[in-house]
Amino acid sequence: MRDDARRERWERAGEWPLTVAALVFLLAYSWPILDPGLARTWVTVTDVLSWVAWAMFAVDYLVRLLLSTHRARFVRRNVLDLAVVLLPLLRPLRLLRLITLLGVLNRRAGGSLRGRVSVYVAGSALAVMFVASLAVLDAERGAEGANITSFGDALWWAATTVTTVGYGDTYPVTTQGRFVAAGLMLAGIALIGVVTATLASWLVDQVREIEDTSRTATEADVDGLRAEIAELRAAVERIADAGDVSGR
Repeated sequence: MRDDARRERWERAGEWPLTVAALVFLLAYSWPILDPGLARTWVTVTDVLSWVAWAMFAVDYLVRLLLSTHRARFVRRNVLDLAVVLLPLLRPLRLLRLITLLGVLNRRAGGSLRGRVSVYVAGSALAVMFVASLAVLDAERGAEGANITSFGDALWWAATTVTTVGYGDTYPVTTQGRFVAAGLMLAGIALIGVVTATLASWLVDQVREIEDTSRTATEADVDGLRAEIAELRAAVERIADAGDVSGR
């Protein structure tokens, strides 16, 4: 238990440094893609920054593993983190660490779970679309028969794919681009499911609120009628008592 507490303290302490590392990684990853004519010197700089950020994430994973009481359980619950650390080709997935930035907005989303979910869904959707746009543009640019050749095309493709619209005017032709598309499709389905569940929860709460209001109003009416009946009964009893007295 003490080790788990230390791991939690480490995770809290490392949240912002790792978020900054993810932002640096985002810059280093996206700059050469958005600017194909970037000088070789700057390309080397971005490569170094990418590996430094990746090393920070690798160290973070190893420290959390060593501080975990049940290490096998930790590995099972953090399979994606392990895969990203071991497989450099998956390093762009670490950009999902940017979602921790939403924690700042989360404090302003109110105390309701629905408000927090809305913030995370909106932020996740934007982050996934941007990263997928960069990844597919990097894979498709220069490929034979490619129709995604600019960041605008890539962003439009990501928007239509993540929303499961799929106009078909732009699509990946490379194997790597299709893998990116498959991941984005799954992400889109998951996001739509969360949005649908959030909307359904809101509707249920609205109906429950109306029912509670109606029930409260009905109970108040019944209490009012009971009070009036009690007053009428008391008045009748007083009249009856007065009649008995006068009859004597």
